[in-house]
Amino acid sequence: MAEKNRTLKHLRMTGNKIENKGGMFFAAMLQINSSLEKLDLGDCDLGMQSVIAFATVLTQNQTIKGLNLNRPILYGEQEESTVHLSHMLKENQCLIELHICKHDIKNCGMKQLCDALYLNRSLQYLDVSCNKITQDGMKYLADVLKSNTTLEVIDLSFNRMENAGANYLSDALASHNRTLKALSVVSNNIEGKGLVALSQSMETNPTLSHIYIWGNKFDGATCVAYSDLIHTGRLKPDNTDVEPFVVDGHVYLAEVSNGLKRHYYWTPGYGEACSPSSNAGFSLAPVSWSRIQPAVSCCSDSLHNVLSAWMNTSFPISILHVSGSLELSLPNTHVGKTQSLLQYSSVFTIAYILSCNHSYLLRFLVSRTRL
Repeated sequence: MAEKNRTLKHLRMTGNKIENKGGMFFAAMLQINSSLEKLDLGDCDLGMQSVIAFATVLTQNQTIKGLNLNRPILYGEQEESTVHLSHMLKENQCLIELHICKHDIKNCGMKQLCDALYLNRSLQYLDVSCNKITQDGMKYLADVLKSNTTLEVIDLSFNRMENAGANYLSDALASHNRTLKALSVVSNNIEGKGLVALSQSMETNPTLSHIYIWGNKFDGATCVAYSDLIHTGRLKPDNTDVEPFVVDGHVYLAEVSNGLKRHYYWTPGYGEACSPSSNAGFSLAPVSWSRIQPAVSCCSDSLHNVLSAWMNTSFPISILHVSGSLELSLPNTHVGKTQSLLQYSSVFTIAYILSCNHSYLLRFLVSRTRL
């Protein structure tokens, strides 16, 4: 179906265990489809063969702008998938967003990626979190940042850069790079000196506006440095994942629920569910996964049109060919009537409604489809 479809722009298959065989079907589809712009196959148990197939196809496909290949099931120590993805980045000049979390990338693989980034002129959001990159890999990235003018968001969370890696990055950001807007170094075993160096780079770099540091080893100097950045207005409270507080005259840092993609797959049980500070990476990148988008192959515009049509009629309208989960933002005035539709119709079971900036985010769990 996706091969012939010319209207679907966003497809999110996250968590469906399609495995290597299903991944190969999607890769084959991308050889034909010329309309799909964003594809999320994270946590789908893809295999090495299908990851390499995607890398091969995307050397030719010029329409995909966002790709999530998080957590494939890979065997071996040669980083073949990273080598092929690096080759793809050299050839592809349309991809804007790439998520390769949990790919078992080591320093050798990071060097391959960085060599490709010297030639790539389109990628703006790179997610290499939850890999095995250490200070040597960060040196390769720092060298790229000295000349790269397209990368705006980099997620390095849950690697092991330590102080040396943080110093490499801070030097590049302080003296050379003026395009990076957001950096996450969460849980990288960085101690006080490295964290302070990153804070000092923000004092001379006017472009870097978001930094996330929780999960590292804070000392007194770290707490004071980031407290000063926040209190002077250089770092906005919504643009970091720490908040200073004082006890007995000493400054400490507490964790707050901000991040590049903190609430990408779920929403909190309390507080604002739609706060852009929780998914800052997607709001910073020009082409990103929208907060109000279908999670499967149903166009949100179609659902919106159906609901709008029903609001002007006295009878429920059946929804055609809908599966999975859907999200839709509606004005407050329509919520009561929409609830009536969902309770009356056998198509939907409503999960919950969340208040969000003078509108409501309705999240539906589709139970079945009917004609």
